[in-house]
Amino acid sequence: MNMPPRSDRKMLELLVCPLTGDALYYDAESQELISSKAKLAYPIRNGVPIMLVSEARVLS
Repeated sequence: MNMPPRSDRKMLELLVCPLTGDALYYDAESQELISSKAKLAYPIRNGVPIMLVSEARVLS
């Protein structure tokens, strides 16, 4: 899995799932931030994480 650039990695360390408060991991293939506990994938659009539960994709 590819990692985002160094500055983006620092930002990702600070972001948490707005639903659970748990850490997220970056999925480079889908360009999403994944919350394993909530089973949600938050999109990244134009380099900006969209941290709205209403915009997240439900994982099966």
